[in-house]
Amino acid sequence: MSSLIHPDRLLPADPSVRAVARRLYAEVEALPIVSPHGHTDPRWYAFNENFPDPARLFVVPDHYVFRMLYSQGIPLEKLGVPRADGGATEQDGRAIWRLFAANYHLFRGTPTRAWLDHAFATLFGLEERLSERNADAAYDLIAEKLQQEAFKPRALFERFNIEVIATTESPLDDLSAHAEIRASGWGGRVVTAYRPDPVVDPEFEGFAANLARFGEITGEDTFSWSGYLAAHRKRRAFFKTFGATSSDHGHPTAATFDLPPHEAEALFRRVTGNAPVSAQDAELFRGQMLTEMAGMSLEDGLVMQIHPGAVRNHNGQIFARFGRDKGADIPSPTEYVRALKPLLDRFGNEAGLTIILFTLDETSYARELAPLAGHYPALRLGPAWWFHDSPEGMKRFRAMTTETAGFYNTVGFNDDTRAFPSIPARHDVARRIDCGFLAELVCEHRLDEDEAVEVARDLAYGLAKKAYKL
Repeated sequence: MSSLIHPDRLLPADPSVRAVARRLYAEVEALPIVSPHGHTDPRWYAFNENFPDPARLFVVPDHYVFRMLYSQGIPLEKLGVPRADGGATEQDGRAIWRLFAANYHLFRGTPTRAWLDHAFATLFGLEERLSERNADAAYDLIAEKLQQEAFKPRALFERFNIEVIATTESPLDDLSAHAEIRASGWGGRVVTAYRPDPVVDPEFEGFAANLARFGEITGEDTFSWSGYLAAHRKRRAFFKTFGATSSDHGHPTAATFDLPPHEAEALFRRVTGNAPVSAQDAELFRGQMLTEMAGMSLEDGLVMQIHPGAVRNHNGQIFARFGRDKGADIPSPTEYVRALKPLLDRFGNEAGLTIILFTLDETSYARELAPLAGHYPALRLGPAWWFHDSPEGMKRFRAMTTETAGFYNTVGFNDDTRAFPSIPARHDVARRIDCGFLAELVCEHRLDEDEAVEVARDLAYGLAKKAYKL
């Protein structure tokens, strides 16, 4: 084991509890990775090309990394983040890496630091903490390895022991990368997931053009209510042919509505008409579409994921220069009990439907989400997400939900990452934290150790496979 990462990292400090946690962790450490929701690029697996350099593997695509550097006044252009207008950005990977290494101290105490150190140590054999002093040596070592066959995406996929990974695509995506993976004959299992935000959110940029393209792809009149719904059904069926088992919905809130058909159709005409769409109608339409999508999931079996509560692209200047997903999304308070009631009144008692709820509002864990998931057969709780995909965030999630929802109304762990090397690190963090939590229960005589072993294996592997039908 590298001196960069301690074998007992993240396990409880109390020696008696730690001993139990070690035994539990030994049961799950080597289990395959099930990654049922994320944002890695399917082209990596399709074309299996070498990653170009360390900066473009670790810095340029990872908003967890560059948002911290930006917060300290480092321009995204200097980090090589592509501009929306194609304007000039730093192209020298070594220069980007040196800047990153010189500011590595900024990540102290963050989960990003834990993920990076894990990747540096286990993948590349680094023995000491990254710094300005050793930046070039680390760059050279990583760059040399990245040119080897063993560090191509498919080889890393297999080295990481990934059993299945889901990418996330828009209904407007032709899934050609997934077709390439299939045609290649490679045995790695990469599936897609249906993310309809560009064609269900009237406030999404280019919404009208997106609907027109949606119609071209499906051969449906997507400016009529019936044709629009038929287009969704067609695309969902197409996504299923490429392995999709889930849909994903990234709405600003958890609001749902269940309008009578004539009102839903009138609403659709308003949001697709020539007049500007009001904020009220946009929210009403998004909420109606969550209910419509739940109905489609009951028909076609796709698991439904709802990821609400992020104020997207909060920094308008960054959005204008660099576009979406550039580290400027901010959590917002999110209400669930009343917001979800229209959908749950219609579908919440359907045991054949699975709706996985996520939140960026931790105050809702014990008050709303655990009681909801602890009652409705259709509901499950997604793991601590995004800003809370962290050691302390995971602990809070377990502490605040377990007594009401139990373990089996949750869905294990998913890494939700764009950064390929962080996948094993993130799963390792989750397994260690869950084993520590379970060890506490064992030492308090609230759970027998044989039960804790079963739960640990389910949290690491079994629950995700079951919930996502993988």
